[in-house]
Amino acid sequence: MLKEMGICRGVNLGGWMSQCDYSAERLDGFITERDFRRIAAWGFDHVRIPFDYNVLQRTDGSLIPEGLARLDAALASCDACGLKTVLDLHKTQGFSFNTQEREAGFFESERCQELFYAIWEELAARYGDRSDRVVFELLNEVTDASYLPAWKRISAEAVRRIRGRAPETVILLGSWDYNSPATVCELDAPYDARVLYNFHCYEPKSFTHQGAYWIPELADSRGVTWRESGADEAYFERLLQSALEKAAREGTELYCGEYGVIDVVPPEEALSWYRAIHAVFRRHGIPHALWSYKEMDFGLADARLDAVRKELLESL
Repeated sequence: MLKEMGICRGVNLGGWMSQCDYSAERLDGFITERDFRRIAAWGFDHVRIPFDYNVLQRTDGSLIPEGLARLDAALASCDACGLKTVLDLHKTQGFSFNTQEREAGFFESERCQELFYAIWEELAARYGDRSDRVVFELLNEVTDASYLPAWKRISAEAVRRIRGRAPETVILLGSWDYNSPATVCELDAPYDARVLYNFHCYEPKSFTHQGAYWIPELADSRGVTWRESGADEAYFERLLQSALEKAAREGTELYCGEYGVIDVVPPEEALSWYRAIHAVFRRHGIPHALWSYKEMDFGLADARLDAVRKELLESL
């Protein structure tokens, strides 16, 4: 379904409308038309745009016109460059994958859930006629298994409400443990034929997140090589097997919304990891969006990858 839309190889615009200071300077200047043109020139066919609720919605639930206008402009830039778009709600009132943001209560609060539905109803009304080029991703990275029963109910209701305004739009749904591929099998059958399963893949984290300052147990780790990590094609085949089987049983598809290697890893080592995971994505026809376009500790456009970027892009 995504491939028929022309969505196969993508990149995240992380740090633009999410995981940022939300200043006008950041929102208006971090990603510009020049970046969209470069992304298209590099051979990508889509971008995933993470955005936080507070870009579009005040805490009282009222909408922020400037935030909606920024999304409109982003989609216009995508159209101009021939790029499709995945709109990813990265943080909603009461929940963030990043516990430091101190959002809590979403899975228990009817008020927070109504605010979540309201965002998607607005976006469905606004972009529901663009189902040939815009995809909705309901929520980024549910963290804990205890949230899954509520998340199944909430996501089904969100899809029901979206369908009243965007009956044909593809919707992406992830499971818990930060969208782990291993937990896809715990999701219910899709609400309808245009709901697909979404996962993220940063495995093994001992390699992809070595030196990650935000993960205490990995912050001081360095020097784990690709060969030591064991992350060859066979490794990724095993890792994705249960998700592939679940998608086949339910008659749906998989999408990998995030994957990547931290910038402390030597470029040649990172390239080996990307080649292995890309080979498995190609073998199983899994569309994917690399994390991330620039900066954010994983930047594809950063100078450190200049020597290997061409080979990396050729492996997509």
